[in-house]
Amino acid sequence: MKKKTVGWREHVAFPELGIDEVIAKVDSGAKTSALHTFFIDPFKGSDGRDWVRFGLHPVRKKETPEVIAEAPVKEIRNVSDSGGHVEARYVIETEFVVGNTRFMAELTLTNREKMAYRMLLGRTALRDHFVVDCDLSYAQKKPALKKQIS
Repeated sequence: MKKKTVGWREHVAFPELGIDEVIAKVDSGAKTSALHTFFIDPFKGSDGRDWVRFGLHPVRKKETPEVIAEAPVKEIRNVSDSGGHVEARYVIETEFVVGNTRFMAELTLTNREKMAYRMLLGRTALRDHFVVDCDLSYAQKKPALKKQIS
């Protein structure tokens, strides 16, 4: 399979979470992708598994709109940020859509309020699908969730 090219930032959608678009900074130095959440509420699902309910402000530097999503917890993992601080984060697995490419990948949930981008697209999600060209920005089209995407 020929890999597609992404730039240093891209539009990403999460259809299973009801998130039509968030601008992600592509970060091949980050192992796992990270999504900004302004609250995380763990709960026991009707299936007996651990779940999380979380809130997201998908638009950069704005507190509206507000998206509330739920997902089963894959695990809780210690993650080091770029400053070397270790944080225990909830990890979920969900469908990503970048351009017209759909794939499953892990996503950690954390407060990125002070960061320039509400999401980091890490190397594990990029692997097998994309190569990064740092000279480009928005190399892929915005995800069109209402259309059939292959």
